[in-house]
Amino acid sequence: MSKHYTVITGASAGIGAAAARAFAARGHSLILAARRTDRLEALRMELCAAHPDIDIIVKTVDLSAAENVLRFYEEVHTLPLRTWINNAGFGDYGQVAAQDLDKIRPMLHLNIEALTILSMLFVRDFADVEGTQLINISSVGGYLIVPNVVTYCATKFYVSAFTEGLAQELHANGAKLCAKILAPAATQTEFGAVANNNPAYDYNKAFGTYHTSAEMANFLLKLYDSDQTLGIVDRETLTFRLTTPQYPYAGNSARNQKV
Repeated sequence: MSKHYTVITGASAGIGAAAARAFAARGHSLILAARRTDRLEALRMELCAAHPDIDIIVKTVDLSAAENVLRFYEEVHTLPLRTWINNAGFGDYGQVAAQDLDKIRPMLHLNIEALTILSMLFVRDFADVEGTQLINISSVGGYLIVPNVVTYCATKFYVSAFTEGLAQELHANGAKLCAKILAPAATQTEFGAVANNNPAYDYNKAFGTYHTSAEMANFLLKLYDSDQTLGIVDRETLTFRLTTPQYPYAGNSARNQKV
């Protein structure tokens, strides 16, 4: 049994579930968090059967509710964590003026607030632990504004900028923990159905070409194994590349505040 745990939020489906399978295959014990207990338990049973030497803990939690975020972290942070993957999130297609606030509010809380709080707490407790990684799932829409999904893209611009800035900060401080970003393009998950409020959403009709969740989990492993900060998919060609941070960083500016 592995002595170290990888935490994956949004683990009940899509990229989160595929990532759980990929890391389990490498012998990682897992903490899987999501809203749907039945999905989590089914995944736990599948992975335990395939990999009996690892430990799998499931946590049913809705991280879009602010009060649940701290509680979830407090339940797991005393375990020997090594990797934290903030994957939970969702989107919404539509013109900004026509979007439903009752859907946008929890999206903002989940995509931005929950991810930030969990990242901050993990860095606070594990920055000096050898081999630790924080991987936040952004989007190619965190580097490119896509029509009709502006609000979602804005949340992912935040995720990318926050995580790149954190990565720069950790490096400057000589921390042992590495912060990284995975930025997918079109990937066949429940994202399309949720974002379009359409249970029958068809990726073949909407995109024609796309990645599977398993392919994206493989890209995630490549990012995990690398010394790069960003793993990003080109939206036009769907090619994946590992690269350095992309946002301008004023680390050496003479105009920075003097402390």
